[in-house]
Amino acid sequence: MKENIQTLWQEIQNSTLANPQDLENFRIKYLGTKGIVKELFGELKNVPNDQKKEVGQLLNTFRMQVESFFEENKERLSSASGGAEKLDYSMPGNDEVIGSRHPLSMVRSEIIEIFSRIGYTVSEGPEIEDDWHNFSALNFPPEHPARDMQDTFFVEKGENEMALRTHTSSVQVRVMENSTPPIRTISPGRVYRNEAISARAHCFFHQVEGLYIDKNVSFADLKQTLLYFAKELFGETATIRMRPSYFPFTEPSAEVDVSCTICNSKGCNVCKYTGWLEILGCGMVDPNVLEASGIDSKVYSGFAFGMGIERISQLKYKVNDLRLYSENDVRFLKQFTSEF
Repeated sequence: MKENIQTLWQEIQNSTLANPQDLENFRIKYLGTKGIVKELFGELKNVPNDQKKEVGQLLNTFRMQVESFFEENKERLSSASGGAEKLDYSMPGNDEVIGSRHPLSMVRSEIIEIFSRIGYTVSEGPEIEDDWHNFSALNFPPEHPARDMQDTFFVEKGENEMALRTHTSSVQVRVMENSTPPIRTISPGRVYRNEAISARAHCFFHQVEGLYIDKNVSFADLKQTLLYFAKELFGETATIRMRPSYFPFTEPSAEVDVSCTICNSKGCNVCKYTGWLEILGCGMVDPNVLEASGIDSKVYSGFAFGMGIERISQLKYKVNDLRLYSENDVRFLKQFTSEF
């Protein structure tokens, strides 16, 4: 075997590897799974015991020499070809995968942009609120059902009661406490309510609430502001209607419907076949709320409104299930790839 190894090494030294194909043939012949080096190691069992150590060392040296010879020629051929494979410029390229913003983020930004054009600033606040800012300062009586566990996720009850905010009106209270009228602001953010999850409702969702306080503010100002908003967001053909309602923090109060863009007001399961979809509540700020925040209700008046971003997005993009917004289904999100 010693003579065989020496003959093979002499043969290797005299061989010429001129191109990558020669290099690959060499690797298969000597270093492959059925190559000469592996065969030699397989024959080691037939060597007499008193020679196995010497022959084994010789085989290890031979294997390292072959591997070194292969690597040297591989590096030489790579350097000669410029270190890179040839490119076929006729092949089509791979498209870049473009991400997208979430539809709720896009609608939120659009709402903010619309109201910023008429002088509204953006205010934000904590998602975990105390009872004063979430309920009491907004004229919620102690027995109001919204304070019950059925509607609110309480973090801590008792003397230091804390809860996940049920609306971003709590931010408006903080603004009124720390500002002097005139105040014109919107408060976007996530809110939480203990509700059954369905196509039309979720236990968490996103709101944008608006507040305007100044001297001589009227309900007519509120109606004109919301009509302007609807036409800017849904187009000039959009119409609104206002229905009397009740909210503890506004008086008088109303709920606002926008003509359903999913069925063009003809009636569908989303609008319950009425042709209208409720998108926000509004009203004139109750004097008790102004006084609780340190604003003289005899000098100033104002209006407030609040809308769900999911509901606006549902109208704008014709999405008929609110659960899609939070399920991270790539098939759904890919539809908004070109939206920026």
